[in-house]
Amino acid sequence: MKIAFIPIALLLASTVSVLAQENDPAIPRLANGTISLAPAEGDVGMWTPAGLVQLAANPNATNGLNSLPENMDIDEVPFKPWARALYDYRQANFEKDDPHTRCNPSSGPRQFMTPYGNEFVQLPELGIILLTDVGGAHSYRIIDMTADSHPEDLVPSYFGHSIGRWEGDTLVVDTVGYNEKFWFNREGAPHTEDMHLIERFTREAYRSMRYEVIIEDPGVYTEPWTGAFMLNWSPYEAWEYVCQDNNLSESAMVGVEGESGASRTSRIVP
Repeated sequence: MKIAFIPIALLLASTVSVLAQENDPAIPRLANGTISLAPAEGDVGMWTPAGLVQLAANPNATNGLNSLPENMDIDEVPFKPWARALYDYRQANFEKDDPHTRCNPSSGPRQFMTPYGNEFVQLPELGIILLTDVGGAHSYRIIDMTADSHPEDLVPSYFGHSIGRWEGDTLVVDTVGYNEKFWFNREGAPHTEDMHLIERFTREAYRSMRYEVIIEDPGVYTEPWTGAFMLNWSPYEAWEYVCQDNNLSESAMVGVEGESGASRTSRIVP
């Protein structure tokens, strides 16, 4: 009986998979023909990471487990010596040192690693794309789709200054002007105010989008390097999530003097 059941189960699973692909909605487009990164009409959804994603494969990391096969290993990332030492320190102390646990905005790749998803709001009539997140610091990012260059003398900020363009159906976003108050990935790879990111968003299917980023920061890395991960479609709408109102982790967020909680007296996060 078991011998007969196994192939039937496999056949059913295969049939369900094929039907799911056949029933997957077409990737929507705007009236001007541009691909849409939003839900199709009548649908709702957010983009969420495919697990605890990594830009570089580090099997020893406890705060990121899923790395694409084509990503480099962590030992291949072109860290300068001081930067690798800081990365290793952050790996050992991320629960208390991660700025995200202090409700600071997360930017760059980390924006897409935060809980509960992200939403693209495309406003071609205004020449911008708004990129919002649910589980962050109740903030949003503006991508200027009309500019050809960045302003001079930018004041460093969490989200920097982003200009975007379409290369076929891929959204390419070029960003500079970051501050140093956040970690650009979950594991705490360092950066400086000179960091330059080029991000590529490719909606490969209705429910699947590839995110790829090139990181350039000559003070930290000897050469640019690239990482990628997948974003999945989650069928729910954004809701109000104010980080300061949801700090319920005594050990990671509040800190209890004399116990296991992390100190929050320092004004500087390593």
